[in-house]
Amino acid sequence: MTLPAPRPATYDDLVALPEHVVGELVAGQLHVSPRPAIPHAIGGSALGATLLTRMQFGDGGPGGWWILDEPELHLADDIVVPDLAGWRRERLPAPPRDAFITLAPDWVCEILSPSTSRFDRTKKLPLYARARVPHLWLLDPLSETLEIYRLQGEYWVLLAAHGGDDTVKAEPFEMVELDLKRLWGR
Repeated sequence: MTLPAPRPATYDDLVALPEHVVGELVAGQLHVSPRPAIPHAIGGSALGATLLTRMQFGDGGPGGWWILDEPELHLADDIVVPDLAGWRRERLPAPPRDAFITLAPDWVCEILSPSTSRFDRTKKLPLYARARVPHLWLLDPLSETLEIYRLQGEYWVLLAAHGGDDTVKAEPFEMVELDLKRLWGR
């Protein structure tokens, strides 16, 4: 007996998910993750607040960016929700009024957790490379590390890894100093 092949997941499958989970479609497969734990939320909130203030509003920084928490991105046939994403205003003068964005960001940050780290690294990083996202950060609040990547050709190149109580400047936001201990809730 031959079983029918599973059907590719659709946007309707995403919409039908309960609100307490995050759903993403990658290569026709539905991936569901639990809502983030508190260390994840602290890291994302602190990083987002710093970048939003300086890079979007221009308070203590140059401005010129849109910084969004958990935007829904429709990139070709894939639908993903990075923890943070940013667009230079010359590429995205105003955010769309839709529930999602189809323009690939200029920067994404994935906040790693035990339940999402493998998916983020093995599925989402290649997807962001295919979409030509030039900058990517991986923030791990449990190991207190920040990895900075730049897309070169088709591959991610690790530019730097920081951790603990480091104070760093990292592209594409090298004009902003980040006190990493704030991202760990200290």
